[in-house]
Amino acid sequence: MKKQTYIGVYALIKNSDKILFIKKSRGPYTGQWDLPGGGLNFGETSLDGLRREVLEETGLKIKSATLLNVLTNKTIYKQDNGEEDRDFYHIGIIYNVITEDNLDNLKTKPDGQDSAGANWIAKEKIDCNTLSPFAKNIYETI
Repeated sequence: MKKQTYIGVYALIKNSDKILFIKKSRGPYTGQWDLPGGGLNFGETSLDGLRREVLEETGLKIKSATLLNVLTNKTIYKQDNGEEDRDFYHIGIIYNVITEDNLDNLKTKPDGQDSAGANWIAKEKIDCNTLSPFAKNIYETI
């Protein structure tokens, strides 16, 4: 089985009792709610990558970001394109984020990459079974 290490940056963005999630449209967590974010480009700082990913997936600009946690998750990434499945080791750098935009101006449509759209979900309405591993870990600690 092919082994893959993936480093990503992710944002915890809150609005009162709601948390901002994106619905994954591809990757090992397809169909699950995840924190906005994604992989770093070559030579990109974690904060630059976070700004780019949050803007791409949500349409929101970051005002400030504070390191919250660094998490890891290991899973089998089942390929649906005929390629060999991957032993997937995911490293996530998680930031607590405040945006500079009106939080109601959210990009709810797919971004053409790995987000099927963003959505605010009230904390008491979140079903942990629908969350990606990092989103679940962060949700359980806030």
